[in-house]
Amino acid sequence: MSLFRVAVDVMGGDHGPRIIIAGALAAARHHRIKVLLVGREEEIRPELNRRSHAGLEVECVPAPETIGMEESPIPAIRKKKKSSIAVAARLIRDGLADGMVSAGNTGAVMAAAKLILGTIPGIDRPALTAVIPSRKGRTVILDVGANLDIKPLHYLQFAGMGYLYSQLVLGIEQPRIGLLTVGEEETKGPENLREAFGLLRESGLNFIGNIEGKGVFSGQADVIVCDGFLGNVSLKIMESTAEMILRFLIDEARTTLRGRLGFLIARSTLRKFRKRIDYAEYGGVPLLGMKGSVVVCHGRSSSRAIENAIRVGADFVRNRVVERIQEEIPKLSKQFREGANSSFPRTAEGVPAGGGEG
Repeated sequence: MSLFRVAVDVMGGDHGPRIIIAGALAAARHHRIKVLLVGREEEIRPELNRRSHAGLEVECVPAPETIGMEESPIPAIRKKKKSSIAVAARLIRDGLADGMVSAGNTGAVMAAAKLILGTIPGIDRPALTAVIPSRKGRTVILDVGANLDIKPLHYLQFAGMGYLYSQLVLGIEQPRIGLLTVGEEETKGPENLREAFGLLRESGLNFIGNIEGKGVFSGQADVIVCDGFLGNVSLKIMESTAEMILRFLIDEARTTLRGRLGFLIARSTLRKFRKRIDYAEYGGVPLLGMKGSVVVCHGRSSSRAIENAIRVGADFVRNRVVERIQEEIPKLSKQFREGANSSFPRTAEGVPAGGGEG
């Protein structure tokens, strides 16, 4: 079997090429992936020479320009055609890479994906897609930052993409879909959310209704759809809350002898807890809806987060997510153009499978 080729934007991130390259080499070593290090060769080569990479599939792809975090995305991509982000996207377009990973300017990554790769037919807006832990396993939530203002049809498209991603990558046979809003009743929320509720209910997808904030971590739904504003705020609150809880536990354990003894006894459990809530374990968030595997990471990503983001990108390709979205989403959109039945799974009675609360 051929290796999956992932183009890695070495110039993105808050910590410079050193951390990105360390994560890329770890991915090549542990996940049978060929990494294409895209960036300034004069910065990549010395770092590679300092690290053991014998036997690993690693290639340096020169990209002399960089895009800063403060730059306006679309003008930057159009002006800096030799930037690491633009070069990585063209590697996918030209068939030289299967996917790309970047911890750089998120807007520029999205602009490059749209301008160079293009969106899948039937998808109006791509969506940043996060996987978060829940009491029953893992939950997909989208959009978490790509689109701040969306129409009812976009919620439907997000739901279809999230359904397929949950099915193909997480292995959930019939993912339950919930719409994130302020109340469980279908009349709750602004008009565009109420219209989205109607579309989702008639879609043939496994739609279980509205989800409130309290239901996000409960495992009530396998896929949660929302606009990028709500999704991004929610995701950042989740991450900061998890870090705060862990910090509180550590601080409390240090205050007394009993606390320190308790910490030692519970150390393995706390280690598992930390691993479960740590964003680095999930790596990055895929940009669903593009003609290619595009994964966006935190600017502050550690080498472990970069390694896992590259693994996420390879899983994306391995499970043919782009191809399946290309096959299924036009059928879902066609339902509303022509009144045709959706191809997504339904129960034998002809109603959406799993239509109750989880």
